[in-house]
Amino acid sequence: MEFHKLSAREIASGVKEGRFTAEEVVLAAIERVKKYDGKYNSIVTLCEDEATAAAVKADEAAASGVEPGPLAGVPFVVKDNFCTSGIETACGSKMLRGWRPHYDATAVKYMKEAGAVLIGKANMDEFAMGSTTESSVFGPTLNPRDTGRVPGGSSGGSAAAVAAGLVPVALGSDTGGSVRQPAAFCGVQGMKPSYGQISRYGIVAYASSLDQVGPLTRNIGDMALLMDVLAKEDPNDTTCDAYERPSFSGALENASLAGKKIALLSGYERGSIEKPLADAIDRAAAIARDAGAEIVEARLPITMEHTVACYYMIALGDASSKLACYDGMRYGHHADGKNLSEMYKKSRMEGFGDEVRRRILVGTCILTRGYYENYFVPATKVRRMIADEFRELFKEADALICPIIPSLAYKRGLVEEDPVRMYLGDVFTTIANLAGLPSMSLNMGFTSDGLPTNVQLLAPRFGDAELLSYASLMEKAAGAPAAVDPEKEGR
Repeated sequence: MEFHKLSAREIASGVKEGRFTAEEVVLAAIERVKKYDGKYNSIVTLCEDEATAAAVKADEAAASGVEPGPLAGVPFVVKDNFCTSGIETACGSKMLRGWRPHYDATAVKYMKEAGAVLIGKANMDEFAMGSTTESSVFGPTLNPRDTGRVPGGSSGGSAAAVAAGLVPVALGSDTGGSVRQPAAFCGVQGMKPSYGQISRYGIVAYASSLDQVGPLTRNIGDMALLMDVLAKEDPNDTTCDAYERPSFSGALENASLAGKKIALLSGYERGSIEKPLADAIDRAAAIARDAGAEIVEARLPITMEHTVACYYMIALGDASSKLACYDGMRYGHHADGKNLSEMYKKSRMEGFGDEVRRRILVGTCILTRGYYENYFVPATKVRRMIADEFRELFKEADALICPIIPSLAYKRGLVEEDPVRMYLGDVFTTIANLAGLPSMSLNMGFTSDGLPTNVQLLAPRFGDAELLSYASLMEKAAGAPAAVDPEKEGR
């Protein structure tokens, strides 16, 4: 059976009904990784023994009449910054090579409790700092849709693994677009839930006030299923809000756009967006209109003018503080020196790559006296203004449609030639992180060259269920993306 073509729901249903076993599914997924991932480099650690044992345990539970869980036998991978008990968690960096945590991140724990089987760790930009998955110590990940292009980042390995059909679902983290942008580039569905919706406990932090765990899938139904599993309060994470979550899968059953107001973002130069992506926005608006929604215009002048500068002030300042512990003495790669100062310098110079060092240096500068008062503090105030601007928007509209990224998937090596382009490309994704909003990368089909097109959907804070319901209706019209066939893919 071609298990890689099945959705997570179909796999779980088949395992529960006895049509096939979890072990068969997991072994097929592991074999597919071994056969094809040499072409993409999306998986950096394959957990073959652990995964096989977990699958056998799931089958034994099912055979004895124990409920195997809503994700019974579903193979999945997690980004390499998720702590995994006994399995290396390197964050794509030399700094943490060889580190094996003694516990699972809460998100990983919840997936396992739901019956899902972890088969590997996915490649990523070093310490989640990047948009291309080219800065990893394990080497770059290639885009399964076109191996001459990047898969996006920093969760590029997770997105590529789903796009290549290695797994039906994966987890990533999103600080400024790191789930949604690679989902867009690889032609899968990706979501950044509301800040506080999913526990961040056990995720190696980049910027704690912005980071959020997000699922990557090939259809919205699987995404809602993962949200049902992941979105729970957690006493280990005080930023994970304690409230009764709705049924995300249930929201899809009652989905309707009739009478809703869907805003289209204006106030940016439409010519700055590549034409296939601009056309995708028009198509998304037409689908919503045909489904009974009223399309209105939205202007967010403060957000559009200040979001990139605001984001990088806050994110890099936070990152400088978070990564200070990796000094070669308390944590991380160690290099000997003549004295303590030289040891710190050598350890951090050897342990961190160029992009991480660049962001730490800028972040450290931002937090020094004078710069802190003149740049970091104003950025926190602008962040509040951005959140207020969205709050006013969502008093009049139910959701917002806008671009995710101004261009189609980048060609490999472009960021090395023009790193500023990578930062400016975050103009549309960072808005959701700054305001704490749920945001979705929704695939809208492919160009004649096979490159994915997409739109971004946003909803009010904790309106994740409604966002999923709108996305499910639009996916029915646009079509859910299928996995790449590596046997036919020749780019």
